[in-house]
Amino acid sequence: MFGLTGALGVLTAWLLVQAIASAGSALMLIVVSLFLAIGLNPAVEALQRRGLSRRVAITVVFGSVIAFFAAFGLAIVPPLTEQTTGFVQHLPEYVRQLQDHPLIRSVDARYQVLERIQQYVTSGGLATQMFGGLLGVAGVVISAVFSAFTILVLTLYFLGSLNSIKETAYRFVPRSRRTRVRLLGDEIIHQIGGYVAGNLIISLIAGVVTFPFLAALDVPYALALAIFVAVTDLIPLAGAVLGAVVASGVAFLTSVRTGIACAVFFVVYQQVENYLISPRVFKSSVDVPPVVTIVGALLGGTLLGIVGALLGIPLAAALMLVAREVVLPRQEKL
Repeated sequence: MFGLTGALGVLTAWLLVQAIASAGSALMLIVVSLFLAIGLNPAVEALQRRGLSRRVAITVVFGSVIAFFAAFGLAIVPPLTEQTTGFVQHLPEYVRQLQDHPLIRSVDARYQVLERIQQYVTSGGLATQMFGGLLGVAGVVISAVFSAFTILVLTLYFLGSLNSIKETAYRFVPRSRRTRVRLLGDEIIHQIGGYVAGNLIISLIAGVVTFPFLAALDVPYALALAIFVAVTDLIPLAGAVLGAVVASGVAFLTSVRTGIACAVFFVVYQQVENYLISPRVFKSSVDVPPVVTIVGALLGGTLLGIVGALLGIPLAAALMLVAREVVLPRQEKL
């Protein structure tokens, strides 16, 4: 009986782990949606303090978020479409230039590269791989669109019922500890909301500062690049570097001098953002030492990718709050 009970316990634990692993993507969508709802809640409460009802405030905030992503799509899609169309139109010319190049001609004479490519294309191998690749890309795009739509719907639901969700969660705590847990929980939610709001403000500043600079240098697609810099700036640690590399790369295609100017601009701006803008924005919302911020972002990014990097810093702030308010006072009493 002891062995049978132990085996049943192990089997139950294994089935539970398998169920969590199978529902991992759905759980991730739920966590991200709840995180976004908590982050947008301060904006909703600010509109409520100005006399709007919560439903109207949620409509205004959520509509603003949708309008931002619509503007992002309208700014990004036309340049990508134009560049892709231009590449397809000039592809025969590029192939002709390669064929006329002396080095390519000598390599082709020795290894018959062009002949093998032609045989590969006429045999149907290229079409098969392209069709499979297109199906894979289409699957990724459909999955991303479905996930984004699910996150939007869940965020709207969580935002509308956030107060009732909090009260329901607090009821699972014994009555004797409920007041203390409510204070800690509200403070954690406040810090997460402050972090998201502060991150949005910093990203908005990055985009607003980047656009006139790129426009003054006549960098193509300045608006799209500025929005891309603002969006990637939301990602801790690596996001700002990614946006700067892409914007500077486009600037280098214009001219070397313009690319160098953009690189210098982003290096200087990152120092200003890290040492002047970010500390002032996060001073009143998230009280986390820089070391904890870096460790939280690294661990979160390692475990859950970009989503983990976004969640790592506010979760680190929450753990520090619990340690400061609960663990350390309890240790002092022992």
